[in-house]
Amino acid sequence: MTLAIFDLDNTLLAGDSDYLWGTFLTERGIVDEEEFERENERFYREYKDGILDIYEFLRFSFRPLRENRLEDLEHWRRDFLREKIDPIILPQGQELIERHRESGDELLIVTATNEFVTAPIAQRLRIPNLIATVPAQSNGRYTGEVAGTPSFREGKVERLMDWLRETRADLAGSTFYSDSHNDIPLLERVDHPVAVDPDEHLQRHAQENCWPTISLRD
Repeated sequence: MTLAIFDLDNTLLAGDSDYLWGTFLTERGIVDEEEFERENERFYREYKDGILDIYEFLRFSFRPLRENRLEDLEHWRRDFLREKIDPIILPQGQELIERHRESGDELLIVTATNEFVTAPIAQRLRIPNLIATVPAQSNGRYTGEVAGTPSFREGKVERLMDWLRETRADLAGSTFYSDSHNDIPLLERVDHPVAVDPDEHLQRHAQENCWPTISLRD
């Protein structure tokens, strides 16, 4: 099978699902608004600047998962998907997915955002395979810790290699679409790296390496 791999946030979505989940929680009064907005903004800025401490961020972002019942979280997530995610699914991104599907490619999302947030988004996009950061659970509740390696920067490569071994697949002919310089380690591993509405750093790297650049925005 030939892999078509997609980043999610700011690639197939016109926004960041992790950041928007935090925004949604503050708007609902589920978390302290002042603290969460301040920290959410800081971590998002550090992510874009390439200096994010992923473990510090995960301890912060997993707090609402740890502090609330799974039933409540799933109820809030349904509203979040309808209010925050459905409006930012990019039609041209969906068209790109369908072109690969029609070509018989195996579709895979690889994202740093946690599995709780991204699994139903992958389902909405009809992408059957997902590699995402996994929040640990125990006795039916989230613990606030991460399970295994976060799928961030080099961690995306590690997690993908594990997935390839499990599925007995390989990267021959593979394509990876991403907007972020944080994904350069994985972009450099596939046969066909594609920069999608790239940030400044990735734009420069793509030009230096003669990678194609596309836009999925109107």
